[in-house]
Amino acid sequence: MAAVAVGGGIGALARYELATTWPTAPGHFPWTTFAINVSGCLLIGVLMVLVTEVRVAHPLVRPFLGVGVLGGFTTFSTYAVEIHGLLKPGSAGVALAYLGGTLLAAGLAVLTGVAVTRRLAGR
Repeated sequence: MAAVAVGGGIGALARYELATTWPTAPGHFPWTTFAINVSGCLLIGVLMVLVTEVRVAHPLVRPFLGVGVLGGFTTFSTYAVEIHGLLKPGSAGVALAYLGGTLLAAGLAVLTGVAVTRRLAGR
């Protein structure tokens, strides 16, 4: 639990720093959260291949990095709140683009992370 908690704190702080550095104006596409979630999903794909197929990792690596750091970095709650905030006249289209775009891009990012890591590792 300590590994997850410490990793989660690190990931959440990184996300917070990015969100405060590049805030989203009301009614606009939340590019920062989008980039955080997609890049986090890419890294989750890479990590899972590395710790399950490439080499035997310490038992705390996956909980610390996967559940902790990357789980704290990516954010479903902010994604949901941002969609809700965009569901207003004039920005509903942005909300739908964000909703679908994030799901598609995040899923493709995981698959890309897995495929590229496997290829680079010769698997």
